[in-house]
Amino acid sequence: MPLFVNARVDTRLRGTGGLGETLKRAAAFLAAGADGVFVPGVVDPVTVKVLAEGAEGPLNVMVGPGAPPVAELAALGVARVSAGPGIAQAANGLVHRAARELPDAGTYETWTGGLGCGELNGCTDRGR
Repeated sequence: MPLFVNARVDTRLRGTGGLGETLKRAAAFLAAGADGVFVPGVVDPVTVKVLAEGAEGPLNVMVGPGAPPVAELAALGVARVSAGPGIAQAANGLVHRAARELPDAGTYETWTGGLGCGELNGCTDRGR
């Protein structure tokens, strides 16, 4: 089974280092054998481009509302995108709205468009 080691560089997410420090850590991880680097907290196109050009391996960023579309990130040099907790947070928001709608309004319109477990499981099945 192929293994891809994606080294996480938290300098931007935690605010513990600038671009130089981020690239320095990315280089160290790649020199140590990582296959790529994951820099969450960066979606600004200028910064993404600098990181993609400066890292000597594939760049992975975390996306969500406000991030450029995947095609734009790819054009900037991003090799991988991660949703992080975003999809779960969106689902939690829907659960909260649906749970509040019933006692507050006595309706259940937010439940429209729900998926059964089988259909949901099929969303990620790639013929495995």
